[in-house]
Amino acid sequence: MKPETLAIRATHYTDQNARAVTPPISLSTTFERDPDGTLSGGFIYTRTDNPNRQQLEYALAALEGGQHGFAFASGIAAITAVAQLLHAGDHIVAEDGMYNVAKFLLEEIFGPFQIQVTYVDMSDLAAVKAAIQPDTRLIWMESPTNPLLKITDIRAVTALAKQRSILTGLDNTWATPVLQQPLSLGVDIVQHSTTKYLGGHSDVLGGALIVNDDALATRLRRIQTLTGAVPSPFDCWLVSRGIKTLPLRMREHCANAQKIAEFLTTHPQVHSVHYPGLPTHPGYATNQTQMRLPGGMLSFQVYGGHAGAASVLSKVQLFTRATSLGGAESLIEHRRPVEGANSITPEDLLRVSVGLEHTDDLIADLAQALSFS
Repeated sequence: MKPETLAIRATHYTDQNARAVTPPISLSTTFERDPDGTLSGGFIYTRTDNPNRQQLEYALAALEGGQHGFAFASGIAAITAVAQLLHAGDHIVAEDGMYNVAKFLLEEIFGPFQIQVTYVDMSDLAAVKAAIQPDTRLIWMESPTNPLLKITDIRAVTALAKQRSILTGLDNTWATPVLQQPLSLGVDIVQHSTTKYLGGHSDVLGGALIVNDDALATRLRRIQTLTGAVPSPFDCWLVSRGIKTLPLRMREHCANAQKIAEFLTTHPQVHSVHYPGLPTHPGYATNQTQMRLPGGMLSFQVYGGHAGAASVLSKVQLFTRATSLGGAESLIEHRRPVEGANSITPEDLLRVSVGLEHTDDLIADLAQALSFS
């Protein structure tokens, strides 16, 4: 099925009792056994499984073209489950611009367990190859990256990993399964923060993993059950509801982002625009082979350094100054101060999550904010 159809059908449910078309929310934490002790309803305890989570996990797998989906309480909880596949002494090669909280997780929580990490620019395949060590067990990618929107040649990296029997994972949050399906490009584990585009309304926290390998799925299911970092039934219901409109929303996010990126390239106060939909982007050609559309995220750099970026941030009126992304509203963030002292993000960079407002209004807002006094 096409993505628009799949997003509706994979989240569709007909209640066998009331025949409700919209799925009910199953808040029960426990489920009744039959007189002989069996569980004919298929559920025992909501940490282990729940009707709403089961439906969401099915939809996530279907959208990614995968066999097994796992829903978590947050995107970082999903990454934690991946890290828990590793053992003391294992080594990870990770994107140098990976989500900063994921960096903190690997260094502060898993570092004491002797998990080692080497960060590289994964748009440079030679750098990835050089970073691999005899004890490398995982290569972790983001494409596009946060916040510079660098593009990784996913096929090339996964081919390199398979030659060495190394597990690969990719954070697909920015692209979404509507725009990019990493499993089809050779990736072993796809991760999402469902808080973002999948939920789509800035009102639910969640994460997900999708895999094809049965043995890997069995291990992840055990980790999910034993660690208990699972979403509530209502959270699952909200993400499932968001998925129904995902393909439609992503088309508008991408169309708006493309127009704004093109506007920014012409503005005299902007010296760099990072958006893979621009032919001048270094990863443009590669991204054309991986993503159906270039996404709803962009970043740009202004003249004036930190002060210049702060000035633009203070003047916007339609863009909301907030962290996160993927909602209906457009957000803008001065990323370097958020990431902290060890950030490699340029101090003059502003990250934008382009929303669903009319593009003319958004461009007008940026134009007035860029008019430095």
